[in-house]
Amino acid sequence: MTQPPHDEPTASGPEELREQVELTRQELGETVEALAAKTDVKARAKEKAAEVRQQASEVTEQAAAKAAQAGRLLQEKTPEPVWQTTAQTARWTRDNRVLLLAGGATLVLWLACRRKK
Repeated sequence: MTQPPHDEPTASGPEELREQVELTRQELGETVEALAAKTDVKARAKEKAAEVRQQASEVTEQAAAKAAQAGRLLQEKTPEPVWQTTAQTARWTRDNRVLLLAGGATLVLWLACRRKK
């Protein structure tokens, strides 16, 4: 057993000695718990994963808010004729998907054949 440091007074009686022993036990228990927590890799990994998920969620929310703001700004600044033309093009594209896919495939084949020459 080690000697108490010189700057700490020794117990003057059995009751005070019991109190010091109990205090030392509590401090030792807390130290052991802290060390156990530091060595629990699985728990620390879970905590870190939860922290990263929270940060990702916050970044996603911020990005969504900025995208919504950009969308509103775009809607405010874009002239009505552009919106009408865009809507007509989108409808035509939906109605003629097969034609567009066939044209795209033909273009890819033509480019591939031309490249081989």
